[in-house]
Amino acid sequence: MSASLPLVIAVLVLGVGTFAFRFAGPALRSRGIVPDRLETVLATGAVVLLVAVAATGALTEAGGAAGVARPAGVLVGGILAWRKAPFVVCILAAAATAAILRLLGVP
Repeated sequence: MSASLPLVIAVLVLGVGTFAFRFAGPALRSRGIVPDRLETVLATGAVVLLVAVAATGALTEAGGAAGVARPAGVLVGGILAWRKAPFVVCILAAAATAAILRLLGVP
């Protein structure tokens, strides 16, 4: 039982920290002026970070290459998302593509 106490404390600290960050944005928005260029750079940085995380998850597995099926599924889902398909359709098409390729023996 004492082993779970640090976990509970960590969850509470992370929860309070998350709330503080979410509250600080709107509360401090009017206190400072952020240049338009900085807002553009931050928005671009967020997109680049998201793409990097998605690419890492799609292209690697256990420290090596993920094969062909998973990246192909991600590519199909990405194309459908780019074409403004509903989210559920993108996910199902990506999963179906990877599953079909794996059934056909593609790694």
